Amino acid sequence: MSPEPTPPGVRTERPLRADARRNREKLVAVAQAAFAAADDSVPLEDIAREAGVGIGTLYRHFPTREALVEAVYAAELDDITKSAPALLDEYPPDVALRAWLDRYAQFVAMKRGMIDTLRAGWASGRMATPTTRERITGAIGTILTAGASAGSLRPDVDPDDVTAILLGVFLSTAANNASEGATWRGGDSGQTGRMLDLVVDALRPRTHA
Repeated sequence: MSPEPTPPGVRTERPLRADARRNREKLVAVAQAAFAAADDSVPLEDIAREAGVGIGTLYRHFPTREALVEAVYAAELDDITKSAPALLDEYPPDVALRAWLDRYAQFVAMKRGMIDTLRAGWASGRMATPTTRERITGAIGTILTAGASAGSLRPDVDPDDVTAILLGVFLSTAANNASEGATWRGGDSGQTGRMLDLVVDALRPRTHA
């Protein structure tokens, strides 16, 4: 059977050639590292040079700085949400949860380096508003379900409550570091790690004497 024709006025996205896809992935990876080390004000020429392509190639994939920031954010969100099943394959659920929380902390730190651009893009409608909280909560739910089945995590916890607790942890540690004039990039003097340890302890089954 022949494929149905595309309706008039409807645009279809052509798949990228292999070399173009590699260039795009390299640009996103370099931008991720650059934004993590500083913020999203890094010159685009530097990103193109580090990726081994010309600035014209960068602009073909990402016509604006906002487009590149959006792609980096989307890649980070994909990485963190898709890592939950992989960690469960490698570790017991409670250990996987603690490892995942460290990755989530890195994601939150990365977001801070792009937050002004992201907020402006979302507010103007130039960027699609991502379903970040829903996807993060879904990843947490995956780990909690596995932990409940294994008996290493409580079965009576709402994943959305855990998301809310984590946001409180990160806001608190960010505020503390800001008051001390420090810049938090996924870690601090140890407060974040200690608080995440407490979160995991609270999610383990209760024991009674």
